[in-house]
Amino acid sequence: MDSWPDKFTPLIVPVGPVTGGVLWFIFRDNQILVHTSNPSASLPVCTDPADLGVVTVRRQYLGMLASQHCFSAEVAADTLVPDRLSWFGLRGLFGLLDDTLFALAGRAVQIMDWDRSHQYCGRCGTPTEASTTERARICTACGQLHYPRIAPVVMALVRDGDRLLLARSPRFPPGMHSALAGFVEAGEGLEQSLAREVREEVGIEIANPRYFSSQSWPFPHSLMIAFNCDYAGGEIHIDPAEIEAAQWFSVDSLPDLPNPISIARRLIDATAAAIRAERRSPGRGLAHVSAQREQGYSDALADTEP
Repeated sequence: MDSWPDKFTPLIVPVGPVTGGVLWFIFRDNQILVHTSNPSASLPVCTDPADLGVVTVRRQYLGMLASQHCFSAEVAADTLVPDRLSWFGLRGLFGLLDDTLFALAGRAVQIMDWDRSHQYCGRCGTPTEASTTERARICTACGQLHYPRIAPVVMALVRDGDRLLLARSPRFPPGMHSALAGFVEAGEGLEQSLAREVREEVGIEIANPRYFSSQSWPFPHSLMIAFNCDYAGGEIHIDPAEIEAAQWFSVDSLPDLPNPISIARRLIDATAAAIRAERRSPGRGLAHVSAQREQGYSDALADTEP
């Protein structure tokens, strides 16, 4: 989910007639319709969801995956499906669905959430219409444009020598820790948001923020922007309204970490690998890992693991 697959072309409306098997991302609330066959899953391919006995309440065109048209659609909450199909939460499909399709499913669920939430203008209450030139809904009375909501979230992995500062939310599974994160507030730059979030959540100061990577996170519509940061002083004092624990961990004894699907896990793994590389050969640290990421994240880690 780092970037769009090279073979996907996002579009607002189809170019030319929609022919052949169409790839459908069909949602009931936030559950997606799939064919399941252990140990994998696949998405429905058909001319229209009616072919599956499914009636949709809204649709949005997504674009072309290679030469295949892609649509997202939503059905009523009480919709039943044939035995050969199942409803799955999107998180539950990680590892079952091809990475490319998983990334597109994340786009599809966000577009459906936006389309559902903007049937009426938030300014004057008039029904909206879909634009044919951009991903927007237009108010037919006041002309207000309503775009898909994207909420930027900064993530900070704070380092002090061989130690990483990790914290846990009450919502996490038992024992799991992750990097600190929080929403960017109005009027803030990313660096300002990083410093404020870390200070608010754990009471310490940071320095030298360095961009790592970003990830669309469709739960429900966030953009995660991850940074490495250096510890610049202070003692840990947690904000219990935000987190329930935070502490320094050596890279040799890390706790349970987030799922590999998440940018948090990739950030922690890459930073830990860089620290181990620095121990063996000073200078082959995070800069080396960051450069290697262009050749593939897995290759970078393999190159720096003990």
